[in-house]
Amino acid sequence: MQKTIDLIYQGINSLEDVLTSPIRICNDSRDYDAIIEIKDEKFICIAKKYAKNESNDALKELVTNVNDDAHKILIADHLPQNKAEFLRRNKINYLDAAGNAYIETDSLFVMVEGKKPKVTFANNQTRAFQETGLKLLLLLISQPNSLALTYRKLASKTGVSTGSVSNILKELEEENYLLRFGHKKILKNKEELINRWVTNYKDYLKPRIKRQRMRALGDFNSKDLLGSNLDFYFGGEPGGELLTKRLKPKDYIIYSNEDIKTIAQNLKLVPDESGNIELYQKFWTAEIADKDSKVAPKLVVYADLLNTGNNRNIETAKLILEDGL
Repeated sequence: MQKTIDLIYQGINSLEDVLTSPIRICNDSRDYDAIIEIKDEKFICIAKKYAKNESNDALKELVTNVNDDAHKILIADHLPQNKAEFLRRNKINYLDAAGNAYIETDSLFVMVEGKKPKVTFANNQTRAFQETGLKLLLLLISQPNSLALTYRKLASKTGVSTGSVSNILKELEEENYLLRFGHKKILKNKEELINRWVTNYKDYLKPRIKRQRMRALGDFNSKDLLGSNLDFYFGGEPGGELLTKRLKPKDYIIYSNEDIKTIAQNLKLVPDESGNIELYQKFWTAEIADKDSKVAPKLVVYADLLNTGNNRNIETAKLILEDGL
């Protein structure tokens, strides 16, 4: 359910970029993936990941088999042009994660074409600095002693395949970031390596894991939430506050894989595209961050702060770096 609702939010966020009014999502539907409201018109959502792998007829059946007279809309991660054209010919509303859309009712018409996925990888970018590499590097930088572990154990600690671990370590060695002494391995040029991690995290990984922007219904204080049983971690300014005791947060970053509705209920949040609380997927395993501390790995907090460009956040990031990542 989490991945389904995340897909719906991603599509909505992309479409809102071109519409003049916000789209409201109703999460109280038990019979459907969600119900959304666009310009006072309600639509039953049928969410489908990997839609490009489905036949045209299968996509059509997904929507037409919903036994309800209300408007319906297929929300997909990506729809190739031929599938989008098929859906339009059959008068089936759709929206994909990039914001491409066809929505037609008696009082509403929306047509968006040609939008590309927001995140693409440079052709010359090595795997070490793409998504899987960034996950592995987070462990290696945060816990340098982990370089002594077997490839299988590194894979277990990061959620990266054993084959990818082998390839990424080889690339790091070729780029002069890893040095071998017999069976021993150490990281080299660590400052440059951290800088590349920060840059590529911002450009490639972080946009992929964005879930929702929200606001608090009342006062929101990160310190007051440290005793919560909810599985979440503070990054950015609240993470900096908890690590250094020298920053008062104005904007909040929260990493969690909990269902958005569960997070909203427990932390008393509501979706708001102008809110000061950003929710992201947690992309590390329990081996890397302390669940009880509610703080994201230091490298993630450092990157979040540095990438804001805000002077007070940059100063806090430097303190975290000096304290050791």
